[in-house]
Amino acid sequence: MNITSSLELIGVIKYPILSEKTVRLFEQNQYSFAVSKTANKRTIKSAVEQLFDVKVLSVNTLLQPIKKRRVGKFIGKRSQDKKVIVTLAPDNSITLFEEA
Repeated sequence: MNITSSLELIGVIKYPILSEKTVRLFEQNQYSFAVSKTANKRTIKSAVEQLFDVKVLSVNTLLQPIKKRRVGKFIGKRSQDKKVIVTLAPDNSITLFEEA
């Protein structure tokens, strides 16, 4: 693994994906993130483990198909992000929301 600096680790993970389906996955200790398109499973695993200080059991990645977007008479394409679902060890968790 060539990732050493924390700036490179931050560049791998873009943002957490929060939808009804991904919030339900929290119960199974699975979290989903949007990551850079060039990241592989090893770099994603090391980035999550170092940034959040957790133990990762598995990493599942997927690329969604590119969707066309129409604005008036102009047709373009939406950006394509790589999604990842990370399964953590049973005693670990990631806090995405601040508790009041």
